Amino acid sequence: MNFHLEFSPKPFSTKIKHQNKLLLIGSCFTENIGSKLSQHKFSTLENPNGILFNPASICTSLNSYVQNKQYSLDELFYQNETWNSWEHHSRFSHPDKEVCLEGINQSQQQAHDFLKITDWLFVTLGSAFVYELFPLSGFWKGAGGEVVANCHKVPTDKFNKRLLSVKEVVLMVDAAIKNLLVFNAELKIIFTISPVRHLRDGFIENNRSKAILIQAVHQLVDEYPQLFYFPAYELVIDDLRDYRFFAEDMVHPNYSATNYVWDKFISCCIDDETKIIMQDINLINAAMHHKSFNPASAQHKKFLQVHVEKVQKLRNKLPYIDFDKEIEYFSI
Repeated sequence: MNFHLEFSPKPFSTKIKHQNKLLLIGSCFTENIGSKLSQHKFSTLENPNGILFNPASICTSLNSYVQNKQYSLDELFYQNETWNSWEHHSRFSHPDKEVCLEGINQSQQQAHDFLKITDWLFVTLGSAFVYELFPLSGFWKGAGGEVVANCHKVPTDKFNKRLLSVKEVVLMVDAAIKNLLVFNAELKIIFTISPVRHLRDGFIENNRSKAILIQAVHQLVDEYPQLFYFPAYELVIDDLRDYRFFAEDMVHPNYSATNYVWDKFISCCIDDETKIIMQDINLINAAMHHKSFNPASAQHKKFLQVHVEKVQKLRNKLPYIDFDKEIEYFSI
């Protein structure tokens, strides 16, 4: 007996291989997919600005990677005993202003260099709501009105919160796409909408926000052959469609839901030969998580030796995948 209507996304016409490089940017759901790609030995770079939710901040960051923008001390502000950037997540914040700036600019350089050779850009949009910093708020030396990527616990009365229109989202994302394709003509872009619900905005407001993002993305995907849509939002909200697939906060998809979406992602987006390689890597990962009752035993030493040989064979067969960590682990 079926308890849900299963939805299988249409396979992409072009699929991801281990030889490809993937840059992932956007909401926390981006990091869920990114971590699974990394576990399966794909070459990835995740969120060089940290987690981003709204399309304006995502486009600003992508444009900054193309330009290799280097930030200055004047663009940082002090709040809650740390220096921060309006365009970056709090993971870059630091009590030392120079350390904060150095971390940001190192990440910018890394993103610029990686984007030059990136095959796939994975963009997850989370919310169409933006927070614009009021002029003369005391936190920015510019004219004000800039969309911030992170509020950094600055009081809400310093911002104007508003909902972007479909037209605004299309225009800003379209401009970013054109900029990206001039910089890297071979780039392919996967868009998805985060299934994480922003209920702090309100139930109705969250649905309006997601609807704007969905409409804007499909309008762009229909226009560009290099663009693809992966329906993570639909898989969680319409396929699974049950609170048992959410974490205790009833907002974030739980482990089971994330794995379900990941399986659909593999089926839809990953090359067939690569899927077989991923199965071999899964076996290696499982062996690395094996806990021995007696690490000094002859049996465990044989277990390690067998897996060193397995990884060596894989490395010889697949020289484009880095197995150094696994070789080191099993060689102990």
